[in-house]
Amino acid sequence: MMTNGTIGTAALGEGGPEVGVQGLGCMGMSFAYGPTDADASRATLERALELGVTLYDTADAYGAGENERFLAPFFKAHRDEVVIATKFALSIPREDPTRRIIRNDAPYIREAVEASLRRLDVDVIDLYYMHRRDVNVPIEETVGVMAELVREGKVKQLGLSEVTAGELRAAHGVHPIAAVQSEWSLFSRDIEAKVVPAARELGVTLVPYSPLGRGFLTGSFTDAEQDLTPGDFRRHQPRYTGANAAANAALLEPVRTVAKAHDATPGQVALAWVHQQAEVHNLPVIPIPGTRKPARVEENTAATRIELTVEELALLEPLASEVSGARYADMTFVSAGRE
Repeated sequence: MMTNGTIGTAALGEGGPEVGVQGLGCMGMSFAYGPTDADASRATLERALELGVTLYDTADAYGAGENERFLAPFFKAHRDEVVIATKFALSIPREDPTRRIIRNDAPYIREAVEASLRRLDVDVIDLYYMHRRDVNVPIEETVGVMAELVREGKVKQLGLSEVTAGELRAAHGVHPIAAVQSEWSLFSRDIEAKVVPAARELGVTLVPYSPLGRGFLTGSFTDAEQDLTPGDFRRHQPRYTGANAAANAALLEPVRTVAKAHDATPGQVALAWVHQQAEVHNLPVIPIPGTRKPARVEENTAATRIELTVEELALLEPLASEVSGARYADMTFVSAGRE
């Protein structure tokens, strides 16, 4: 999948642009995962581009706009080389990182897109996602407003995050949806039942976020409350703390076994598994692992060169069904909570 040291490409939506088959999640560069290093993050952005990563993912909710502002100089310097994805609909109060405020109404969307355009310092957003679904607003109405943004030249493509198969079909009936972003990893596979088949049917690209289980699949921490700093968002996720974390850490042994066979890291095996879902399910899959270190980008993109055997895939198959704890304390805000 790699040529001359750079990763291959995949289509972003039916008829959309070709982008690197692995993107970069930029949230942690200014939000959610504890202390940050701006210089290291900037070096990470540049190294990712050198390796063929062209899809860069952010959102207005990440640091209340701070992430978009941080990325703006990099995007300006490489505007013709990168595809910018950002999102609206979600805000997270600083005083309570477990709380979610969601809005999908027309006035809010129009205000949000203008604010993102200003912070990003661009004339058009390449891929604009509805970050979370407000069930009190018909999705046809929300996507109708998003479609107006396309016609007005403020947005090129539309995406949805954490929607059900029914919501995806309803949205696609209003305007073509290029991408669905949902959590998808060795530990999180609920979208395979309905969302993935719907995406395949409609020609929608899957963009898995947290393909490394927020770092847990790499073995970088074993209990969020004990190992991570007080401001780290993962301390509030049920599967990464206490008895759940201990049980889930025990599930990583098969991942380490496969990694040893490939002279790879557990994280690379986890990413290779996500990449191979493109073949398993016959649709484009562009995971967006997040990192703030150039060396991690090199490690992550190298995972596209790993091909797992049938036997290895079978060894990893049961993991998701054995995971303890939910992805979020409140699952009503994601597709699995509404299917």
